[in-house]
Amino acid sequence: MKIVVIGTGYVGLVSGTCFAEMGNKVTCVDVNKEKIENLKKGIIPIYEPGLETMVLSNVANKNLFFTTEISEAIKDAEIAFIAVGTPMGDDGSADLQYVLSVAQSIGETMEGKLIIVDKSTVPVGTADKVRTTVQRALDKRGVSYEFHVVSNPEFLKEGKAIQDFMKPDRVVVGVDNDYALSQMKALYAPFFMQHDGFIPMDIRSAEMTKYAANSMLATKISFMNEIANICERVEADVNKVRIGIGSDSRIGYSFIYPGCGYGGSCFPKDVLALKKLAEEVNYKAELIESVDNVNNRQKYVIAQKVVKKYGEDLSGRTFAVWGLSFKPETDDMREAPAIYIIKELVKRGAKIQAYDPKAVHEAKVCYLKGVAVTYVDSKYDALKGSDALLLLTEWKEFRVPDFEEIGKLLKEKVIFDGRNQYNAFDLSNKGFEYIQIGV
Repeated sequence: MKIVVIGTGYVGLVSGTCFAEMGNKVTCVDVNKEKIENLKKGIIPIYEPGLETMVLSNVANKNLFFTTEISEAIKDAEIAFIAVGTPMGDDGSADLQYVLSVAQSIGETMEGKLIIVDKSTVPVGTADKVRTTVQRALDKRGVSYEFHVVSNPEFLKEGKAIQDFMKPDRVVVGVDNDYALSQMKALYAPFFMQHDGFIPMDIRSAEMTKYAANSMLATKISFMNEIANICERVEADVNKVRIGIGSDSRIGYSFIYPGCGYGGSCFPKDVLALKKLAEEVNYKAELIESVDNVNNRQKYVIAQKVVKKYGEDLSGRTFAVWGLSFKPETDDMREAPAIYIIKELVKRGAKIQAYDPKAVHEAKVCYLKGVAVTYVDSKYDALKGSDALLLLTEWKEFRVPDFEEIGKLLKEKVIFDGRNQYNAFDLSNKGFEYIQIGV
């Protein structure tokens, strides 16, 4: 099939590349000229394992193309995916200006029958707005082309996005006619050679499914962090509680690890968007609101533990930070707990020596720009002259460190574990003061 993907952010670039990998002719469009030129040269704007290799191979075999011209890309296209950002508005709602701007451009440039797919995370009712926007643009041109709007939410996990796309557990497609359904089913057929996870439904249900899924996962995280905080106060061990409840097949072990809160581009934004959606239909979503409130508090727990040990005035103290990204295997720092923890410590006079395998550039130029942080090239360099270690992201290279080396490099043998990664090690016998969440 001939496919256009408009937007070369995380979702758009991964989706377009994976469709190309299956033999489709895919053109990715973006208004950012520098980004497109870099992509043509094989320079990938995000870190995602396996993505660079796949982009380069599909560009080489002429299945994947990049352009800034939507009119050029949409010519002869069968399916056009809208994969632009939907940032959070001031009131918590999803900002649809970029989605509707793309819909306008599609209506102004399409030259024949087309399926238009909302791949961006959008609130219920967006497909109707896209349809109206496209139709108005066609009417203004005085032309009439058949088109269909489809909802196809993404369920990609950063760090495992290629694997998720190539071997999906499900593909949700919201359609309102048989033609669009058959075309979408044909597009995704190569991804389901071993099982059928293609789930068709009405458009509004598909739009709602994305928000419901992310909010459910966020709820599990906030629930477990709430339990962790209670455990700490009643002298229970949340790590043991987690094992005890996770063995229940109805609950499972996924997303019940206590920590310093969730971040990223999806959970924080989608939880607030669902809360806002509820408000618009005169429903108070108390559980969803609580999920967000718990998470916002949780981001400060490690900073509070540092203050409890060293006092409000942290002048003269230096802390090593391992991990800046909101999760491992990505350079994404959007809403990362590290941002809040570092800023909280720095404003109290602390010095920070930080290391992350991939996210240092993002921290420097955006999320911690202007904050007094020293960035180092290795995890052990961050420890030199530091009073304590703060583990904030569970990268693989942090999982089994040399504790003897850590003890030698730190001024004091103190570890604040924001991800409860080292609870299986008997650090007290190694002379460490080990401070974790929920214990």
